[in-house]
Amino acid sequence: MNSFVLAYAGGIVGAVLMDITETLAARAGLTSGVSVALVGRWALGLPRGQWAHADIARSPARPGEVRTGWAFHFLVGGGGVALLYAALLQATGWTLPAHRLWGGVAFGAATSLLPWLLLLPAFGWGWFGRRGPRGSNALLASTISHLPYGLGVGAVMALGGRV
Repeated sequence: MNSFVLAYAGGIVGAVLMDITETLAARAGLTSGVSVALVGRWALGLPRGQWAHADIARSPARPGEVRTGWAFHFLVGGGGVALLYAALLQATGWTLPAHRLWGGVAFGAATSLLPWLLLLPAFGWGWFGRRGPRGSNALLASTISHLPYGLGVGAVMALGGRV
């Protein structure tokens, strides 16, 4: 099967694993402060030219932001980002399933850079989310949630590569 199709599907699986991990982490008191509604609010502002917010939590709510947030999370953040992993595998020539699985976990760790350096600053929370909501720890929470994301990507790539 095409590695880009596998990566996209793996990104969706990884996004589900990420959500489960974030839910468990939040129950233990660890949160990034990011919600699906805020992701949707941000995504809905992009076509209007609003890339950044002073503090997205204080920006007005937008109709459909929760639905948009879920769609963006799974289709762009999950599947779309995973296409980079397929491109990396293709560029390096890694074909063994074990390389794909453990490489996926490393890829997941590397994707922590996306919220740290892109999403959280655009939310108005600064690099690494240092000005995020009180009680949040975006640096640790995003790292912990991105590892199972990478595991999902790598597992689907490894299993699909055997077919």
